[in-house]
Amino acid sequence: MRRCCNKPVQFLSVTPARTRLPRDKKSARAEHAVELTDDQVSRAVTSFALLADPTRVRMLWALRDTELDVTSLAAIAECRPTVASQHLSKLRFAGLVEGQRQGQRVVYRLRGGHVRALLAEALFHADHQISGTPVHD
Repeated sequence: MRRCCNKPVQFLSVTPARTRLPRDKKSARAEHAVELTDDQVSRAVTSFALLADPTRVRMLWALRDTELDVTSLAAIAECRPTVASQHLSKLRFAGLVEGQRQGQRVVYRLRGGHVRALLAEALFHADHQISGTPVHD
């Protein structure tokens, strides 16, 4: 269970990111570069742009701990399955979700812990703005 502002947050299963860099500069660069490349900035902008839609945020939030099909995600996001499918296509293209065919349906899941952590932190930040809780590290 994660904590924010000394309150337990029951709706997440996010592992905190490592803050220590490896001693060897070469291996640090292999994991995550210190200097940003144009490609990194471009992909980050794409990810943030896709998160700027309420339907997509609801669908991603629903996928945080489970796999769901288009029909289930459409019901959660309160949209038609065709609309949910279009949103999932964009999320899949950006590498935020991945789908796996199971019989006649495709089941979607978040693509890695970074996506889960990004979404969780964005929603924690929103909660602080709404509740007026002071910002903290």
